[in-house]
Amino acid sequence: MTTQSQPDIGELMRASVPMARTLNLEYLETSPERVVVSLPDQSEYHNHVGGPHAGAMFTLAESASGAVTLAAFLDQLSRAVPLPVRAEMDFKKLAKGALTATAELGRPAAEVIAELDNGQRPEFPVKVALRRADGAVTSEMTVVWTLRPND
Repeated sequence: MTTQSQPDIGELMRASVPMARTLNLEYLETSPERVVVSLPDQSEYHNHVGGPHAGAMFTLAESASGAVTLAAFLDQLSRAVPLPVRAEMDFKKLAKGALTATAELGRPAAEVIAELDNGQRPEFPVKVALRRADGAVTSEMTVVWTLRPND
């Protein structure tokens, strides 16, 4: 379900991020607080054990983090550009089949915007959990994003 008060974040991501199209990512839920994205099971992106390659999993998680960042700060894009600063991913269980990534903003958007208003370059974490169809968490990622003010 897409929040109706804003543009379709999934369509924006597919239009502006070629890897989202390449991996056939599906944006299932988008809101300024939470995004759910799925990666279909595609043999051309499998690894040596028959599950999604770590690169595909990273892209899924990073894309979900970018989508929640876009949804949360869409109204700030005229004055700042969102950029990832760093990412860390923990692999917990073997991933097989289709995966979903759930990304959640790690700080209230209002705090981040207040820092931007004060002339700072705010940073904020986005936490992402990747799950198999059985609900098991296969990986967790934290992406730290920034809003770089436009010059």
